[in-house]
Amino acid sequence: MSEKSGFHEDFGRAGPVKRSSDRATGLVFAAVFAIIALWPLWSGGTPRAWALIVAAAIVIVAFALPRALAPLSRAWHGLGQILHKVVNPLVMGLLFYVTVTPTGLLMRLFGKDPLRLRFDREAKSYWIERRPPGPAPETMRQQF
Repeated sequence: MSEKSGFHEDFGRAGPVKRSSDRATGLVFAAVFAIIALWPLWSGGTPRAWALIVAAAIVIVAFALPRALAPLSRAWHGLGQILHKVVNPLVMGLLFYVTVTPTGLLMRLFGKDPLRLRFDREAKSYWIERRPPGPAPETMRQQF
């Protein structure tokens, strides 16, 4: 177990996550503000001028001086990392307890044992004969 995280999984094994460029982050924010600006058109309203101005300003800065967006890019990346560490275990836990656990309980309820894990005192072997038999042993000489 990793002593740093307190979890069985080693979250640091992949190394640091590469951050997107400052320009790309700026363009994403500009697109979001453009959507906010144009959203009222969907229902017949007027566009939001303030959001269009912000979107245009971010596009200009993204192309003219992308380094100015570095603090925004770092903050956006940090928020993504925090969300990953919180949301990922929650989603995986939810999937497990909503799908895998009920499936296992239903299989136990109906007596299903697809892996044949039950202990059988009378069994001489747990080997399962294949019907029809598999390939001949001599075909397995050069597997790689």
